[in-house]
Amino acid sequence: MSLIVKKFGGSSVANAERVFNVANIITEEYRNGNDVIVVVSAQGDTTDELIEKAKEINPKGGSKRELDMLLSAGEQISISLLAIAIEKLGYPVVSLLGWQAGFNTDSNYSMARIKNINTERMRAELDKKKIIIVAGFQGLNKYDDITTLGRGGSDTSAVAIAASLKADKCQIYTDVDGVYTADPRKVKNAQKMNEITYDEMLELATLGAQVLNNRSVEMAKKYNVELEVLSSLENKPGTLVKEIVKMEKMLIRGVAKDNNVTSISVIGLKDSPGVAFKLFNKLAQHKVNVDIILQSVGRDGTKDITFTVSDTQCDDALEAINELKDTLNYNDLTTNTDVAKISIVGAGMESHPGIAAKMFESLYDADINIQMISTSEIKISVLIDSKYADKAVQAVHDAFIG
Repeated sequence: MSLIVKKFGGSSVANAERVFNVANIITEEYRNGNDVIVVVSAQGDTTDELIEKAKEINPKGGSKRELDMLLSAGEQISISLLAIAIEKLGYPVVSLLGWQAGFNTDSNYSMARIKNINTERMRAELDKKKIIIVAGFQGLNKYDDITTLGRGGSDTSAVAIAASLKADKCQIYTDVDGVYTADPRKVKNAQKMNEITYDEMLELATLGAQVLNNRSVEMAKKYNVELEVLSSLENKPGTLVKEIVKMEKMLIRGVAKDNNVTSISVIGLKDSPGVAFKLFNKLAQHKVNVDIILQSVGRDGTKDITFTVSDTQCDDALEAINELKDTLNYNDLTTNTDVAKISIVGAGMESHPGIAAKMFESLYDADINIQMISTSEIKISVLIDSKYADKAVQAVHDAFIG
């Protein structure tokens, strides 16, 4: 007998038909003699709809604490509906909110991190031979406030449960049947991979591939949880995410696109030691994650610093910078939301010269200008005009993968 953790996204439980489809997948696993814990996201676009309801009341959406209280309702609806469906099929089941399942988090509302999981309740329900349905994306902080883990947090919830209970497998069900070299809905000839390493998947997830949340991959790597990404709509093998994979000829494992990007330029900073530290230290204090950074060559005693953040953190970044207005005495502050980040990922690229040149050539041939560049051992990212994002992904994918 094995313990299997399964996670289903919002599209997998979007309506009654799909809820029963998921219920059948779960009960089949249970009939095979395995213990089953299921993590579920809010149905369909419920989270976005709740955010819009909040903006009808307050254009700013309200405090992060109250938004967490609101958004956690989406998962409560989906877990109870799924449990009711499983009950109808005649199987023992219990639905649990995040705090009932033992999720303890910090107090960083809207982007909370899991501190620990008290598994006592889940173990007790497994001993009763019940299927457990857990609300993903949420937990409880030390003030007994409901917190949420950020977009894609249900993936993290599932991996955390698998790690805490030492599950035999953690399966992430989506509306695609695995991890592809690019989004198969947008890029022709995108190829499904049978296996991918944690590091490669982590980079792809961080760089905009929406199939897995990056924090879930990070946690899976840390606790050696083998993941499988597969379809809830098709009964076929998916993609395994693990530490070591079989060698393949493919040098570049994937091309990712991220439209959730804003570039911020701080213009006319004093060209002296400590300026960059003050700027990025303040951003860190506001919990703003900075990605690509470009600093101009100093001229006339000043320099410019441009960096990228996610669209959702743009306001926090601007607030942080404005607090330094008198300290940094910069001349201007500008933002650009019409940008996208295109990235290639592959563990073998560091030992193969010419990868960057080939990527830049493919963009040149497609008449796409590069605004910023960032590199690491296994990825190269460029910032371009957002209107060329899909064209760029196709061009780069054709160049490396065909």
